[in-house]
Amino acid sequence: MAVVRVVRDRTAGLFLAAVVVSGFGSSAMTLAAGIWVKSLTGSDALAALALFAVWLPVLCGPLLGAVADRLPRKPLLVGSNIVLAVLLTGLAAVDPAKRVWLLFAVLLVYGCGSVLMDAAEAALVAGAVEPGLLGDFNGLRMMANEGMKLVAPLTGAGLYARFGGGAVALLDAVSFALAAGLYALLRVRRTDRPAPGGRGGTAAGLRHLWGSPVLRPLVLAASATMLCAGLNGATLYAVVDDVLGRSPAYAGVLAVAQGAGSVAAGLAAGPLMRRLPGRVFPAAGIAVFGVAVGLRAVPSDAVALVACALIGAGLPCVLIAALTAVQRETPDAVLGRTAAAAHMLMMAPNAVALGIGAGLVARVDMAVLLPLVGAAAVLTASLLGTGRREPVAPAGPSAPAGA
Repeated sequence: MAVVRVVRDRTAGLFLAAVVVSGFGSSAMTLAAGIWVKSLTGSDALAALALFAVWLPVLCGPLLGAVADRLPRKPLLVGSNIVLAVLLTGLAAVDPAKRVWLLFAVLLVYGCGSVLMDAAEAALVAGAVEPGLLGDFNGLRMMANEGMKLVAPLTGAGLYARFGGGAVALLDAVSFALAAGLYALLRVRRTDRPAPGGRGGTAAGLRHLWGSPVLRPLVLAASATMLCAGLNGATLYAVVDDVLGRSPAYAGVLAVAQGAGSVAAGLAAGPLMRRLPGRVFPAAGIAVFGVAVGLRAVPSDAVALVACALIGAGLPCVLIAALTAVQRETPDAVLGRTAAAAHMLMMAPNAVALGIGAGLVARVDMAVLLPLVGAAAVLTASLLGTGRREPVAPAGPSAPAGA
């Protein structure tokens, strides 16, 4: 099995281990940061702003991706993890009364580090993993991330309740330090890095995405899907309360069902991408997601659980397909910028839609809003699946990423 080949490959295995370790701490800290700010300030707005501070650097993706293209990528991954570990350790040692704005500053740096490391990792993986296994690797990476989201937030919340925010910061610092050690063990070949300002500058990644008949439709479809995902996410507590008549804690049960669906999608992604032609895999995933969003308007616990599992299974498909295509279709010299630009275009709509959705939830009935969002996703799937296809040469081996 290809999944077994990925896991047995030393480089891919180390990458996945680093994703699991750092992802656990990151997921725990992301939840705890909001709780931490709320307990220090009593402000719901500032607590929400803590999450926004982590998301904001996504908008600087092309700039941070340029850094990943112009520096040796393995040392960049190791160094970034060490810097974040040191910052979080320092945060745990600061007097609680002085932590609030320092916490925001650390979260902002934290978000920048995440974008930078995602770009460097995407570029490094493209040269270290066989092209034929990239889909399997990206599926397993998605599975690892989603798997951590099932257990890490509960761990972080429990640790915060028992020992306070400093303990969660230390947990995250340890996770980044371990990830740095794992990245240091990678064996990658060195290649020439482009000179600063060369190969089109900071916007080269955006230009490459827009000029590619393979990448442009995938990234645009992913952007539209994540916009729908943000609108859907904003309805979570309205569905739990108004549609299902449950307490807010029931959202955790739905999150587990969605996470389980994402784990299944991650395992199946590689084989499905090899068996299904062209854009069928991402289009089918978007369609499943859209139908499931519409089903969330049904006042039934069983239907809600199935719908959340289908959302978890369908939503990652276009993200995995888009990232894999970026890694296969992009020259190494601009791969960091292209990966970061793709991440920005795909993830920024989610953050925007969360804000829009928060306003719509108060004004539009769930029986109307959810079917409309689901229909928009199904339309996106139809446009992606039936759109004009350009002939594409078979992907050859990727150039080795810089050490």
